[in-house]
Amino acid sequence: MRLIDQEQVAELPSGSRSRRDFLRLAGQSVASTALLAGCGLLQIDSRTASTPMMETPRATSPLPPSPESTTQEKPAVSLDVKIGQMLMVGFRGLELANDHFVVRDIWKHHLGGVVLFDYDVPTQQPVRNIETPSQVKALVAFLQSASTKPLLVAIDHEGGIITRLKAGHGFPPSVSHQYLGQINNLTTTHEHASRMAKTLKELGINLNLAPVVDLCVNPDNPIIAKYERCFSADPQLVTDHALQFIRAHHEQGILCTLKHFPGHGSSAQDSHLDLVDVTHIWSRAELEPYAGIIQAGQADAIMTAHVFNTNLDAQNPATLSQATITGLLREELGYQGVIVSDDMQMRAISQHYGFEAAIQRAIEAGVDIIAFANNSVYEEDIATRAIALIKELIQTGSISESRIDESYWRIQRLKSRI
Repeated sequence: MRLIDQEQVAELPSGSRSRRDFLRLAGQSVASTALLAGCGLLQIDSRTASTPMMETPRATSPLPPSPESTTQEKPAVSLDVKIGQMLMVGFRGLELANDHFVVRDIWKHHLGGVVLFDYDVPTQQPVRNIETPSQVKALVAFLQSASTKPLLVAIDHEGGIITRLKAGHGFPPSVSHQYLGQINNLTTTHEHASRMAKTLKELGINLNLAPVVDLCVNPDNPIIAKYERCFSADPQLVTDHALQFIRAHHEQGILCTLKHFPGHGSSAQDSHLDLVDVTHIWSRAELEPYAGIIQAGQADAIMTAHVFNTNLDAQNPATLSQATITGLLREELGYQGVIVSDDMQMRAISQHYGFEAAIQRAIEAGVDIIAFANNSVYEEDIATRAIALIKELIQTGSISESRIDESYWRIQRLKSRI
């Protein structure tokens, strides 16, 4: 959105999980990695020597590891609550009253998350959510007070060009992924990411829709490289810097989102504008940062890309593809955490798939949180429509309630860490 083996990692002493430790654990997982490589999924080499080494800071992260499963009996939860928790919505408003639609959706429809923006895309006017630091902090506090469950408050704070918290609004300046990748110093990346994470913590924002782990393989990419959103074309360098970015956020209690799976860096088009076909330019090297971060136990959430690749799915873009989301990401890469869709109102989806078909396919694919940025198109009843549709799909047997349960409990495990 212009809007990312847990048990092995948990065994490491708290506060001493260095990059060296993770590399050691990765070495213990040679069998599984070799299997992936044998399938042509990964092509990991020994380029780590070219990347500056850095010990992970000794401060203990306030974010506990995310449990992948639990043997405790789950309490009964109403279907309305479970569906509402699967939605993330954008809205207009610098300050809100109780009759605002997003407040209504939080307390009436159990909305699970919101996403903040600095300006309205169609009008280019600052009528969204960000004016000053004190205003944003008050807005976030009000939103949380309206929710009976912890609310995911998300924002694109990648750094550099792509951030909603700009210096012109009184926020600390930040640098881009590309800038950090070119310097290629892990300590520097950690320091810059720490400052960004502290800003989010002070505002009460708990989910950063970053880092971007797309590879800079196409320097003319109009939505990734053009905006300096990628660290490098080298998968290992991207992995190393993304891990520092994430660890710096975890130290401040902020969750991160890897994006855009399975890779948007090779594209020649912008999926905000239309469906993007990467069939002949995408490579499996674009999966390597995801594999490395998942193996390190540092993937809080992963966002999908609206990219079409017939090598992965001959009928659906990644966000709507069961083969890509469940087959590739969950089963082959072993990821069991939360999967967030990119904005479902982007033209790559809205111009090619109806509202009903897109939501049904996304859920069937394995998406847990369905995002409506309310950016290019503004619909105050978007959550109400989505909830009614999902309930109808369950009632008709098109989607099982057990599938909804899977997403609900993944989301709750994620929220338990904030």
